[in-house]
Amino acid sequence: MAENTLLQVEVKILLKNKDGKFLFLHRSSKKYPDAKGRWDLVGGKIDSDTPLEEDLRREIKEETGLKLIGVPRLVAAQGVLRIMGRHVIRLTYLGEASGKVVLAAAESDKSGWFSLDEIGRFDDLDFYLKELLNKRVLDNLR
Repeated sequence: MAENTLLQVEVKILLKNKDGKFLFLHRSSKKYPDAKGRWDLVGGKIDSDTPLEEDLRREIKEETGLKLIGVPRLVAAQGVLRIMGRHVIRLTYLGEASGKVVLAAAESDKSGWFSLDEIGRFDDLDFYLKELLNKRVLDNLR
C-alpha cells in the first residue's frame, strides 16, 4: 500500500431477530445519490479512537434506534474500495438487538426484516452485500 494511502474502515452488522430474519435498510437516494444498491446493512465508518463494538453500537442506535444485545461476532471482511489514495475495508458482524426500529430519515427511507434468501432476490442490493451472498459467505447464518 502506498505511503500516502488513506485507510478507512467501516463496520456493518446483520441484526437477527427471534424469527431468524435480518434487518435491512433501504438507503436514502437524497443522501446517497451515487449508491448503486440501496438495500444494505446497518453500519458506517468507524471512529479511529473507539473500539469497533462501540462503533457498531453507535451506528445501530443512530440508524435504527435499536440497542445491541450481547457481543457481536465478526463474519466477514472485505476490501470494498481501492482507488488512488484511498482503501476502504468493511467488517461485517452478526448480532442481535432489542427495541423498535425508528429510522434516521436522512439515512434510510424504509427497512424490513428478511431472510438471506429473500434479500438475495432483491435487484436493488448493495454490491458488497450481494458479493457476500453470491460467494456463500453467509450460508452458515441461514
